[in-house]
Amino acid sequence: MTSQKTPSTKTEKTASKQKLRGIIDYQTITSVSGPLLLVEGVEGVKYEELVEIFLPSGERRRGRVLEVNQDKALIQVFEGSAGIGIGQTRVRFLGKGITLGVSEELLGRVFDGLGRPRDGSPPLIPEEFRDINGLPINPYARSYPNEFIQTGISCIDGLNTLVRGQKLPLFSGSGLPHNRMAAQIVRQARILGAEEEFAVVFGAMGITFEEAQFFIDDFRRTGALERAVLFLNLADDPAIERIATPRVVFTAAEYLAFTKDYHVLVILTDITNYCEALREISAARKEIPGRRGYPGYLYTDLATIYERSGRIKGSEGSITLIPILTMPEDDKTHPIPDLTGYITEGQIILSRTLHHKNVSPPVDVLPSLSRLKDKGIGAGKTREDHADLFNQLYAAYARGKEAAELAVILGEAALTDIDKQFMGFAESFERRYVSQDEYEDRTISETLDLGWELLIMLPRAEMKRVRDENLVKYYDKAAAKFKKSEEKHAS
Repeated sequence: MTSQKTPSTKTEKTASKQKLRGIIDYQTITSVSGPLLLVEGVEGVKYEELVEIFLPSGERRRGRVLEVNQDKALIQVFEGSAGIGIGQTRVRFLGKGITLGVSEELLGRVFDGLGRPRDGSPPLIPEEFRDINGLPINPYARSYPNEFIQTGISCIDGLNTLVRGQKLPLFSGSGLPHNRMAAQIVRQARILGAEEEFAVVFGAMGITFEEAQFFIDDFRRTGALERAVLFLNLADDPAIERIATPRVVFTAAEYLAFTKDYHVLVILTDITNYCEALREISAARKEIPGRRGYPGYLYTDLATIYERSGRIKGSEGSITLIPILTMPEDDKTHPIPDLTGYITEGQIILSRTLHHKNVSPPVDVLPSLSRLKDKGIGAGKTREDHADLFNQLYAAYARGKEAAELAVILGEAALTDIDKQFMGFAESFERRYVSQDEYEDRTISETLDLGWELLIMLPRAEMKRVRDENLVKYYDKAAAKFKKSEEKHAS
């Protein structure tokens, strides 16, 4: 059955819709703008509905409905609109949104940004299909994060502790080793003293083929892939696909966490590429731009992603999130890190200065912060001296950096003896505590012991942030051990 419809435009166009096996195909495209198509004369179309687009050449592309206004539908094409001709291209609405088939067979697999296998293995047999547009967790249903997650990286575990259910972003810059740090976290992250299942859901947006291959090869070689699922959107994949990728990632994470009771760590890289894709769509829709051309709803859009992580009362599982973003021009006031900081509970900042000093990972401890660290440390979680040690290390490092800056201005000869000690401490702290090999997995006990080992470089009288019982138990013990080692070496 075929019917004709004349679009309300000055240029006369042929517009037909063909009913094929109960499905209507529309040939009423009236406008093509970037990755967007405007189709008129549609009936019963829903927001976020999936679309198939058939080109005259026989090529088939996919898209989704961005906006519906009476009999008009605005479609976002995943693969781009090149070659789509008005009056020659057929559009088919599929009556469903983007879904992901989920089962525990996800673990150990590698998919593209929309959840299609890219590891050469056959498609998995899903237990169910889930719409990727999930909802943020209701604040009333949330359970407070309070369990320590060990990453094996001292500057995180010791100073910016990651807590189960937390959102802790990694602020980096172009060329800094954030991807290697992410891979190290995937390999090493674990919940201490727990028998519960632990899994990692890793989502990459707009990364290069070399970066994708690095993650795949590294996870396979180290065995981390057995408890992980990867969703990789490459730089040459459709930019529009990047908007769906983090939602696909969280759909898989929610299934593992709240249906199968896994503790799930979600790592997303690079959020900046996601926001660039969002800006591209906003510009094509001719929306009024916000700061630096990003859409005014960027904060809300990011929140709909980030707030899907957390813990739910009555559920054994949880989702902990580490979103990674590269700050354009290393600018912390850029809209992406700025808005991310409002939504999340802290930030870990990588420093280009430390990177040039061969400190790896180049974490800048002083501006970094985990707002929930106090909830995940202490007796029964890490160790009773953790809070005192953290405060003393931070204060001593800050004073050492101030002394180093003063030495640059006035010369080292102008420093007091104690200032020189603090400056030496800061240098050792960066070299031994912050810097560690990317395959070095330090336990929390090793991290804490290393902190005390560094603090004995300073006089006991300067330990003003440590309680007396911890001074006796840990500082004095570390000092005695060092003295005994020196005497043995001298003999």
